[in-house]
Amino acid sequence: MSPERAAAPRFDLPEPDAFTRPYWDAAGEGRLLIRRCAGCGRAHHYPREFCPYCWGEDVRWERASGGATLYTWSVVHRNDLAPFGSRVPYVAAVVDLAEGPRMMTEVVECAHGDLRVGMGLTVTFREAGEGGGPAVPVFRPAGRGTA
Repeated sequence: MSPERAAAPRFDLPEPDAFTRPYWDAAGEGRLLIRRCAGCGRAHHYPREFCPYCWGEDVRWERASGGATLYTWSVVHRNDLAPFGSRVPYVAAVVDLAEGPRMMTEVVECAHGDLRVGMGLTVTFREAGEGGGPAVPVFRPAGRGTA
């Protein structure tokens, strides 16, 4: 295959490294991880090697419950980056995890008109699909099956 006909780059797939590998491995097993500081006790997301609140370095992985509430969202009707163009319209969202951290994500399995600030959500995982890559956490309305 010529370079011009090679598959388009995937902008929806993360590039795990040695530090984030536990997060992506857990996602592949259907578990959402967050980080919690042993010093101040606060949880945070996205994964960092230090606490963004007290700058402590004793930060550990913890399994999150998977519960969240919708903080805000936007329905995306146009996105020219692969593979987002084939998914439009989709819901880009910010959710508050039950453990406290706020997380950027996508809401799935929900009519756009049914979205409400504060609605209960639960984590599920989008498989990378053809071409491989880690599973990515997304959220759906609570009460729609298991994560």
